[in-house]
Amino acid sequence: MPRDSTVRQIRSGRSSRTRRSRRAVGAALAAVLAIGLSACAPDPVSQSFLSGENTGYVAADGAIVEIPVAERDEPVKFGGVTETGEKFDSADIAGNVTVVNFWYAGCAPCRLEAADLEAVWQDFSDEDVSFVGINTRDQADTAVAFADEYDITYPSLIDVDTAEAKLAFAKVTPIAATPTTLVLDKQGRVAARIIGPIDGPSILSTLVKDALAEDS
Repeated sequence: MPRDSTVRQIRSGRSSRTRRSRRAVGAALAAVLAIGLSACAPDPVSQSFLSGENTGYVAADGAIVEIPVAERDEPVKFGGVTETGEKFDSADIAGNVTVVNFWYAGCAPCRLEAADLEAVWQDFSDEDVSFVGINTRDQADTAVAFADEYDITYPSLIDVDTAEAKLAFAKVTPIAATPTTLVLDKQGRVAARIIGPIDGPSILSTLVKDALAEDS
C-alpha cells in the first residue's frame, strides 16, 4: 500500500469498524471493570524498567511537563498491532504531531478522560495530527468494547503481551502512571507530557497547537 494511503488509514481511525450492540459492549466491559476498578496505580512494566535510578519519576497527580525544543530527546520509534488487528508503525505518520495516550479499560481516570481525548482528536482530525492509544493491560476484544462504549475512533496498540511500544517511550520519558498522555512534535520527539488524566480538552488542545506551530 502506498505510504499516503497508509497514513490516511491510520488517521481516519475506525471508520470501517462494525458497531457492536450496546448490550454486548456492556457485558464485555462489566467483566473488566469488576476486576479493575481499583487499578490505575503505576504498573509493573514501567516500575521494572525504571527500577534503577528511577530518574524523573512523577506521581500520577495531573502534572503537565512541557519540554523546550533544545532539550528534547531522540524521536521515538514505536509500533505494534491495533485492537482491530492492523499493523502500525510510527513511520506511517512521520511528520505529524502525535498524541499518545497510555490507558486500559479498568482504569477509572481513563474512562473519565475518554470523551475529552476523542473531542480533541475530532478537532484536529483534518490537520497533520494523529492520535494513538497504547493499551497496557487489555486484550483486543476488551479494547474494542471500550472504544465502542465511549465512541473512540482513533486506534490503540495492544501492548500487554510485548510491552514493545511502552518500553520504546520509557527509554526517553517516564511512563510511571496510567493514564499518561504524550504530545510528540513533528519529528517524533516528546514535546509535552500529562501525567494522570487530562483536565478537560483545552490544555491538550493548546499543547497540540503549540507543537503544530513549531518549525519542522
